[in-house]
Amino acid sequence: MNGIRDLNSDEVLRFGPYVFHPRRRLVLEGDRPLGVGGRALEILRVLLERAGEVLGKEELIARVWPHSVVEEINLRVHIAALRRALGDGRDGQRYIVTLAQRGYCFTAPVRREPLGVAQPLDALPQVRHNLPARLTPVVGRDALVASLVGQLPVRRWLTLVGPAGIGKSTVALRVAEHLLPHYRDGVWRVDLAALDDPAQVAAQVARVLRLEAGLDALAARHLLLVLDNGEHLLDACRVLVEQWLALAPQLSILVTSREPLGLPGETLHVLPALSVPPAAELYSVAEVMGHSAVQLFVSRARACQQGFVLREQDLHAVCDICRRLDGLPLAIELAAAQIDALALVGLQAQLDNCFQLLTQGRRTAVARHQTLKSALDWSYRDLDPLERSVLQGLAVFKVAFTLEAAIGVISCAVLLPELVAQALQRLVEKSLLAVVRSDGPARYRLLNTTRTYAREKLEQGGLLRMFEVRQARYISISHAYRVSDGQRALQFIKQ
Repeated sequence: MNGIRDLNSDEVLRFGPYVFHPRRRLVLEGDRPLGVGGRALEILRVLLERAGEVLGKEELIARVWPHSVVEEINLRVHIAALRRALGDGRDGQRYIVTLAQRGYCFTAPVRREPLGVAQPLDALPQVRHNLPARLTPVVGRDALVASLVGQLPVRRWLTLVGPAGIGKSTVALRVAEHLLPHYRDGVWRVDLAALDDPAQVAAQVARVLRLEAGLDALAARHLLLVLDNGEHLLDACRVLVEQWLALAPQLSILVTSREPLGLPGETLHVLPALSVPPAAELYSVAEVMGHSAVQLFVSRARACQQGFVLREQDLHAVCDICRRLDGLPLAIELAAAQIDALALVGLQAQLDNCFQLLTQGRRTAVARHQTLKSALDWSYRDLDPLERSVLQGLAVFKVAFTLEAAIGVISCAVLLPELVAQALQRLVEKSLLAVVRSDGPARYRLLNTTRTYAREKLEQGGLLRMFEVRQARYISISHAYRVSDGQRALQFIKQ
């Protein structure tokens, strides 16, 4: 048959009880749309285009992920999802056959029909979601996504938290895609980033869900609601989430925010950074590619520079870049986007400051993620004056620090020790400060990009030198105390 790419908008493909509408990216069984994710649909397109032929795994990956680094396991996962959706193997009918060491083959007869023979476009059932089309694969989040998919229908309300650029929306949307078949009334995303009035939240949800009779109509709905980017409207979200869960027993809610809502019943997931290779070890290309931060960097670099290949001589530079960007997906994507202009050596050198990376943008992203600076501005505006002052003061710490050290450097007649301690805790809650787990006292650290941003603010305010002097004095005094304590202990032992 001719390739699907040659199909005009008035043609569909029919196989078994299914009809595939290329223009609508939709598969119907009778009049019921199947819950098939975007990547699985692309695989189906390619298989139908070459029905009856064996397609090698490498060719399928190249066709479905043309600009990305993808492991074979990703292909197998999507093939399995496609088989489940099509009932492959049910009643003895096989559509997609695996041939060992060769690849996959779509074996069922495929008919090409004008649209009118199948079903007119305006008679098609509405797809019950408003999820955006995915343009790139999700890297390094498979285990987390699988865990959230299993939990959400049971727990009903989950909140994903993490710093700017960690990928909260990406993970939430991937979870939502997997859950499309589960919810009778669909999966709906409400992006709260553009709202600045708490009173608008309920109205925006009603508009997205088309609830002309108001939110009371939620009571009978079986759906998943994704409240995306809710950190600046926490009070409104708290009130509404509590009301909605009590009102609608079949409603599930997935929230993304830079801090928790803090209500009883909230299941909280702190989104981790992507994995980066440890600094102290040397690796082969294969070992380095086992880390998700490197996978993402290479994937995005290939999209920007045709023919980009990770070589042995590149390993140190790429690992260093991923480590210094703390495994932060947005930072890695923005860095990889500059590979063509700067090459690896230039990009690595640029990270000594990070400021150029903070202001480097991508025009296709939403405003808050076009640059790292805009993402951090978003968080900074939400801080009160005390929190801003403490965040700026912490920028002088290049490594992890204790609460005692933070108080010793930042506290003064205005910033009392107890106020500094309270501000630190709030910065942790708002995902601007990370807690480093260890056996001793709790230690804290800023992401490198956050520290660069806060240091810039400190310098603009003319306070950088003062805080650097304070830190040097604190280190000197602390060292003197340690030496003095050690000498006293030694004298005691000698006695």
